[in-house]
Amino acid sequence: MLSVLSYGRLVARAVFGGLSQTDGRDYSLVTASCGFGKDFCKGILKKGMCYGDDACFIARHRSADVLGVADGVGGWRDYGVDPSQFSGTLMKTCERLVKEGRFVPSNPVGVLTTSYYELLQNKVPLQGSSTACIVVLDRQSHRLHTANLGDSGFLVVRGGEVVHRSDEQQHYFNTPFQLSIAPPGAEGAVLSDSPDAADSSSFDVQLGDIILTATDGLFDNMPDYMILQELKKLKNSNYESIQQTARSIAEQAHVLAYDPNYMSPFAQFACDNGLNVRGGKPDDITVLLSIVAEYTD
Repeated sequence: MLSVLSYGRLVARAVFGGLSQTDGRDYSLVTASCGFGKDFCKGILKKGMCYGDDACFIARHRSADVLGVADGVGGWRDYGVDPSQFSGTLMKTCERLVKEGRFVPSNPVGVLTTSYYELLQNKVPLQGSSTACIVVLDRQSHRLHTANLGDSGFLVVRGGEVVHRSDEQQHYFNTPFQLSIAPPGAEGAVLSDSPDAADSSSFDVQLGDIILTATDGLFDNMPDYMILQELKKLKNSNYESIQQTARSIAEQAHVLAYDPNYMSPFAQFACDNGLNVRGGKPDDITVLLSIVAEYTD
């Protein structure tokens, strides 16, 4: 037989459990960014929300918080094209669409699709390729909606464990899915995927959940357990703490990228594909670190 005290605890749990499922509060993301261009050690940095050929954005609308990262494909540099132009323009277009309210929170693929087709119709010719990852928090429903094309991606951490993560999309080793605009007449010779090919997901989030969105420069150099160790340093949801942790993660990935003796996730993946590779992978690194918090206007 349950004691009065035990019964009271059960009732309290049921009441509070019900409240948590019908929480009337709006949620929001407190987000900080940090990154390094691959040429950081040479003193070459780009302005704004660009780190090398990577680009990102953080935008807010009355119904949702939206953020994204994109990784320009560096091979275009061999043809005299600046890879950062494509990724940067793609992310700026996504940001503008969000701020104008031209999006549906539950459909991040729609944001990516509209942005990409705007680039295709650009009066000024734009060439290049990029991966992309878009993350949308619907404030009222407390659901996170994501779209990931290629090998950028996200992690959702709760209670020190990864509870959700994006799936990497590769055609074959080191060749991720990507949006592309080819020179006239060369469309068939350039690898190009439709925005509809992006992997989509939707799930509920809780107050205090940590969302890490990043380009492959992070995930190729830091396994999950290292990222989780860094996230343990995050003690509260104020911006300064989040910014400090984002920088710590990006800095560690940048150091590991240039360690020739380190068996990085990228090197392990290469070995799994029959290649004798060791060391980090020098690359641009972009990190967006967010905490789910109660919305304050």
